[in-house]
Amino acid sequence: MDPLLRLLIIVAQSYLIGAIPFALIIGKQWYGVDVRTMGSGNLGSTNVFRNLGWKAGLAVQILDIAKGLVPVLLVASFFDAQMPFQNRTPFEDQTVVQLIAGVSAVLGHMFSVFVGMRGGKGINTSLGMLIAIAPVELAVAAGVFALTVGFFGYISLGSMIAAVVIPITMAVRYNVFNVDILGYKTVVVFMIALALLVIFAHRSNLKRLRSGTESRFAKLQIFRRKHQAQ
Repeated sequence: MDPLLRLLIIVAQSYLIGAIPFALIIGKQWYGVDVRTMGSGNLGSTNVFRNLGWKAGLAVQILDIAKGLVPVLLVASFFDAQMPFQNRTPFEDQTVVQLIAGVSAVLGHMFSVFVGMRGGKGINTSLGMLIAIAPVELAVAAGVFALTVGFFGYISLGSMIAAVVIPITMAVRYNVFNVDILGYKTVVVFMIALALLVIFAHRSNLKRLRSGTESRFAKLQIFRRKHQAQ
């Protein structure tokens, strides 16, 4: 098979996997409701957690993470030909295909063809991709996310800050601590682009945060409660 056609098939497969609207499917199959008509109307785990409970929210979260992990670990493995373009990165062709597959899945989640090019914010699907590509940076971002939510109670704020922390952490590890990160200059660009994509997807949340109307998970503000108790 022609390498370009093979790569295009992998992109399409990854996009379609990412585009599966698990929040919509679980809402309709388990509860007989359309989550697009509830809360923020977003097809992500946060809206499901808030409106349908933790069981449905957890199921959506796990499945959305899998949407980013499967293309990187499985779908991309089917590319066994030379790249259809010159690979100027220090990565092997397979790694470049994994990055392309992961980003395609994230775009599929955010702009799903199955629900009129609407979807979730891309956080969980990005998480699935990053588990395979940048686990150390992901661990740091997860800690920052937990602290942000623990203090402020905003999932959206925690998600955006965590997305920005990933390329910053990679830059600090490489430039300050001299950690040898293979293909740093390529990966950090991908991580910056991914962070900008996540922020773009949260543009409505940014407006609500500025106006003070963003929904808050008060139960998750564990650090604020402890501080107030003292």
